Amino acid sequence: MDAPAIQRAAVVATGVIGASWTTVFLARGLDVTAADPAPGAEEALRRAVEAQWPAMDAMGGVAPGASPDRHLRFAASPEEAVADAQFVQENGPERLDLKRELFRRLDGAAPANAILATSSSTITVSEIQGACARHPERVVLGHPFNPPHLIPLVEVAGGRATTAEAVERALGFYRALGKHPIHLRREVRGHVANRLQAALWQEAFHLVATGVASVADVDAAISHGPGLRWALLGPFLNLHLSGGQGGIGELFGKPLWQATEAMWRDLGTVSVDAELGREVADGVAEELLARGDDRERVVRQRDQALLALLRLKAEAPR
Repeated sequence: MDAPAIQRAAVVATGVIGASWTTVFLARGLDVTAADPAPGAEEALRRAVEAQWPAMDAMGGVAPGASPDRHLRFAASPEEAVADAQFVQENGPERLDLKRELFRRLDGAAPANAILATSSSTITVSEIQGACARHPERVVLGHPFNPPHLIPLVEVAGGRATTAEAVERALGFYRALGKHPIHLRREVRGHVANRLQAALWQEAFHLVATGVASVADVDAAISHGPGLRWALLGPFLNLHLSGGQGGIGELFGKPLWQATEAMWRDLGTVSVDAELGREVADGVAEELLARGDDRERVVRQRDQALLALLRLKAEAPR
């Protein structure tokens, strides 16, 4: 039997990620109860939702009747927030001890059929769900990409005790929100997108450390080069299109592919010490100065461009 449509969500911890999730849930017409112990958390959350709401509207992501004023409630504790929830999205600090204690409390207070999802970037579900004495089988990974109210990707995975049903319910829930969830068949530290990002960052720092290119030129190499294609197709499909009429299967073993594998063996390893950290930080400052931008303006420009790109992707054939 299909699970009933989820209408009541709880957001536990309402910082940058939690606030963005709250906007998504509210825009899709859900009743949301949120909790965060930080002073002024409710006021900050309501300001964030108000600021993000126009972007949801511009994407056509606001359901009829959706309203932050009518459908958002702030609770005094995590237990109160999840007491009537069908889906819980946790966004607490990236510390295992805190995650385990928080999930122990959530598991004790949430209804037995509620899904408990963590936004954790590096901690696995198996490490967390052991703290859940009642229902560890309903704990899943629901890792978004920042900012969640704009970026469609959600990485979903189970732990050792998670049931296949819980994973499918989470995947279905995120799809119903208009997200693009992917299913990790095996847990791995950092999941998928962050590991791919980390691999790129390692070589980016290495290229700067060895004097190959400046910070600004490394950024330009991605944003004006492969990043444009990566926004449309992933690494394997892009590689397939590079293989000519025969596609990706015709590449392997050929001289061009042998040269690619030679570059793998030549990739650098680097540890960011104080000197390299200062060099990169100074390079970023110089890049912003050359653009005539500050951080806040870059964020606004990025989000405006993201909205335009997302509209184009939605209109394009799959």
